[in-house]
Amino acid sequence: MGGVSDHNTVTGPSHVAIIMDGNGRWAKARGLPRIFGHRKGAEAVRRTIQAAGDLGLSYLTLFGFSSENWNRSEKEVGELMRLLRFYLQSETADLHAKGVKIRIIGDRTKFSSDTIKLIDFAEEQTKSNESLTLVLALSYGARQEITAAVRAIALEVAEGNIRLDEIDENHVTNRLLTADIPDPDLLIRTSGEQRISNFLLWQLAYTELVFDNCLWPDFGEKNLKAAIQIFNSRERRFGLAVENP
Repeated sequence: MGGVSDHNTVTGPSHVAIIMDGNGRWAKARGLPRIFGHRKGAEAVRRTIQAAGDLGLSYLTLFGFSSENWNRSEKEVGELMRLLRFYLQSETADLHAKGVKIRIIGDRTKFSSDTIKLIDFAEEQTKSNESLTLVLALSYGARQEITAAVRAIALEVAEGNIRLDEIDENHVTNRLLTADIPDPDLLIRTSGEQRISNFLLWQLAYTELVFDNCLWPDFGEKNLKAAIQIFNSRERRFGLAVENP
């Protein structure tokens, strides 16, 4: 991904979000511990970022670790955190060299101090890059995000900085973790599951949804292109009625 490859560019969405699902089932099908699925999933992340850059996307958002995932076994959470730290340490310099801006959304207060330092460093080092914005949703939950936005607005009302009748959708949008990021055009979920799973609930209001039976560790450019082609075949109405010819 040394910049965008014009000859391979696929027209379509500017922002693709992906719920990366199926690591555990991929490992179980092979008689392996779950962590092996997560490790192969990290390879799929690398392939998908490369493909996103080659296809000319401006934003790629990956749901890597939900707020609910903290409830998994202590062993699995510990392995996932080690994998996250390894990924940030091993990939940040390469992503920076390719012009990728890294953004992390989610409740980072739950991470260890060394993980937070790696997150902060990745964001700071890549903040001026412009080829692709990679948004990693880590310790993220959409209901929690919206609740925090509502609290922030309520505080502004209580302090007299805004009147109740002035609150509109923009006030909510501007207090979300994605305030400076456009809403996804396309959401892909792998592994055949057809749920949103508390991911970007506000931002997905008019997003096209594509569900891929592929388990995440097997996902790559072919799958991304196929989803974009499905997106391109649809007529986006944004809630508006379309007259029949």
